[in-house]
Amino acid sequence: MTHAIRTLLRRAVHSPGFRRTARLIVGGGILVGVGAHVGADPFITGILSLNGANIVAALLLAAAATVAAAWRWQLIASRLGIPLRLPTAVGMYYQSQFVNMMLPGGIIGDIRRAVTRVPSGTRLVHAARAVAIERFSGQAVQLALTLMVLAYLGTEIERFLLPALGIGFGVVIGALAAVSAASARVRRALLREAHELRAALGSIRTAVQVTIASVIVIGCHVATFTIATAAVGERVPVGPMLTLALVVLLGAGVPVNIGGWGPREGIAGWAFALTGFGASAGVAASTLFGVLAIISIAPGAIVAAVSAARRRGSKHAMPGTPPTRTASILIPTALDQEEAS
Repeated sequence: MTHAIRTLLRRAVHSPGFRRTARLIVGGGILVGVGAHVGADPFITGILSLNGANIVAALLLAAAATVAAAWRWQLIASRLGIPLRLPTAVGMYYQSQFVNMMLPGGIIGDIRRAVTRVPSGTRLVHAARAVAIERFSGQAVQLALTLMVLAYLGTEIERFLLPALGIGFGVVIGALAAVSAASARVRRALLREAHELRAALGSIRTAVQVTIASVIVIGCHVATFTIATAAVGERVPVGPMLTLALVVLLGAGVPVNIGGWGPREGIAGWAFALTGFGASAGVAASTLFGVLAIISIAPGAIVAAVSAARRRGSKHAMPGTPPTRTASILIPTALDQEEAS
């Protein structure tokens, strides 16, 4: 009986549903904790600071960031032998951002990018790998840029964040080394992924272009957070502002958020308090940034609606055509595979 209970608990813990629920609980708990610490006023201040000027600025900056990210995806996909036109990539990237923001987990939109409109003759695993490498490369550049800025400017945040990141890297590398030493299958998988990464970024020209695209994306997000900070009434010098924005963006990538909310507000409050600007100011700026982020992906909702209308139109036009493999069918399966990996 005990063995059966253990087996059921193990399966439950390793199930995709449990992981998604855990992420929501943790993200929501962080948000509640932040609210309990600073109160509701910073959240209200952030929302009431919304105006036409910062909305237009956020939309323009998000458009530039989306085009740069889509270019990065196109570069990597072409290196892996997947043809992808930039206008198509931009539309799909907008749609991906919208889905990521609206649905829990923050990866369903990326899965949809991988499984939607896979070119004829292209294996789904190759398309998925192109998306994964595109996301990984962007996050790697963001982390490297954040570390360089922290090391150069030498703020109070550096004393806490750099050791924490160092410990995190050590744990990850140690775990990978231990698992690789114990399993030949894992070693083969790691070698295969390293080979694919070299194939995608092996050219110096491609690596430089991917880095430039990533810096543009990060710069647009930093500018949006700077606008949000100024809009809530905080005047932060350029150096500290760059540090704060990069650290908050790093926190926004923690995969336990609810549509981007949760760790971002916690990190913002902590970082602003540590640098002398107050936790309430950080939470207010992060709140406005989150609202602007939601508004700035509105074009993704339009693209999704147009795409859905076209699919319905093609089904009505060809009623006898057998159903095709679409993203709506593949998303649950792909998500389960992603969660299980």
